[in-house]
Amino acid sequence: MIRAYIIYLSLMASLWSCKKDSEDPAVSGSGEQVYYNGQIYTLNPNQVWADAMLVRDGKIVVIGEETEVRSQASAQAQIIDLQSKMVMPGIHDVHLHPMEAASTNFQFSLSANISDPENYKAEVQQALSNHANANWLLGWGFDIYTLLDANRPPIEILDDISTSKPIAIMELSSHSIWVNSKALELAGIDEQSANPVGGVIMKDEDGFPNGILMDNAGNLVVDLAIASIPNAEQNDYDGLVNYALPELAKNGITSICDARTYWKRNHHLTWQRVEDEGLLTARVNLGLWVYPNEDDMTQLSTLQSLYSNEANSFLKINQIKLYADGIIINTTAAMQSNYLIDLFQLPTNNGINYVSENRIIQYIASLEPIGFDFHIHAIGNRGVHEALNAIEQGSNGNGRHRLTHVEYVSPSDIPRFSQLNVTADAQVVGHFAQPGHWHNNDSLVHSNLNNAIIPIKSLQQASARITLSSDWDVSSLNPFIGIQNALTRVPQELTLTQALKAYTLNGAYLMRQEQVVGSLEPGKEADFIVLSQNLFNIPVQQIAQTEVLKTYLSGELIYQR
Repeated sequence: MIRAYIIYLSLMASLWSCKKDSEDPAVSGSGEQVYYNGQIYTLNPNQVWADAMLVRDGKIVVIGEETEVRSQASAQAQIIDLQSKMVMPGIHDVHLHPMEAASTNFQFSLSANISDPENYKAEVQQALSNHANANWLLGWGFDIYTLLDANRPPIEILDDISTSKPIAIMELSSHSIWVNSKALELAGIDEQSANPVGGVIMKDEDGFPNGILMDNAGNLVVDLAIASIPNAEQNDYDGLVNYALPELAKNGITSICDARTYWKRNHHLTWQRVEDEGLLTARVNLGLWVYPNEDDMTQLSTLQSLYSNEANSFLKINQIKLYADGIIINTTAAMQSNYLIDLFQLPTNNGINYVSENRIIQYIASLEPIGFDFHIHAIGNRGVHEALNAIEQGSNGNGRHRLTHVEYVSPSDIPRFSQLNVTADAQVVGHFAQPGHWHNNDSLVHSNLNNAIIPIKSLQQASARITLSSDWDVSSLNPFIGIQNALTRVPQELTLTQALKAYTLNGAYLMRQEQVVGSLEPGKEADFIVLSQNLFNIPVQQIAQTEVLKTYLSGELIYQR
């Protein structure tokens, strides 16, 4: 299918270009092209390197020596010099949030590195003035410990700004929301309110909400805020087309999994609109969100009705995203032992469950036979253990399920990934994932648990399938930062060949398209990227500096630096 080019100007994407270049006529995904004089890393173990490739109508026909490739090309073939650059398959990023990263439904961002939340007041006040006609003020960008260390209840800081306009601000990781009293009022939350499933309403010593809503408690408020925006879906569409998709192409990413498709916000319909208009410049699998507070039978029926796996479409609705637990810094990740601090004064202090083990079993048993694969957020060692249990008990063996984040994994659970054919999806782009930061969590959990956060080497040695992904926009989208970090996180590192496979062929398997893309072989679609340097010929510390020069999707040039 020929894809229309995205040729938009955006302040945040000003360096991005999709112009048709007369020096490289392979812009239509059709015809015939000979690419030669390259260092082509194929990911095919039977032919690891090649120097030339013949592409016909968007598919690879021949790859190997230049003489062999040229001998099978027609006289009309376009001849394209790769100028000795490294070529590799297009990147698969199987966990990111492109629509959330790009939509203007979040109206402002807070400055980084603010230690006193009182110092946010001027920024929030300015945002309120800038969006005076909005029903809600919705922002993003604080650090949870900035609020936890506040000298007074955080709700009072926002109430100083307004008690008539609801204000909600999402934390950097998206796992907590800072609100004022008007937002709580509209959400029906007061001192009598019980914690929702998968969330915590933080309260002061007198039992009144203090303005911090953890995990799913905050999600419910954000849903209210976005529902109040008259043009919310158009904002999602504009952000996706004008910014997110160009950024993917700029970073060499040709296949993705949207890791949280909010179907109640019609995210799936926005993606479908982009596909219908021919503007989808990536292969996309949507992960439909499981709302923790929904009735299971009603939700299962809706999810079943949304399944779509059309063979010739770049867009497939064939994954389910759910959270087994929260995150470690909020003390909401599900741990086997209690946290060393107690933020919530609940009956238990070992984290929370968004979706319990028994409910996950029910969802897998109901949705896997239709064709859905499960994408399960699991950070704590108890969350990982329970998610593996649920897959073991609920799966019929045909699912290609994965646990994402896998920050804390009990040694006894490491071999279960391979035994159950569960992929371990890790994000190592952020600094927190590097060994120098592991013991930042010593005040939260026992220090022994922090000796091997995200144990990708141990999982690899136990024959687990590893994928690497960004979790954009929590972390950078740049896959070459992820590759470099994966190689430098001793003692839980990967080799370069393992990291590249994690970003390509393993991701293709997870998306059920390993017979179509993920490696450069005859018969596969020509999804490939041209790099500024050969990753195998440079010091590891320079990998993050790699630039994508060109990105091709089905033989079509969709990005050129």
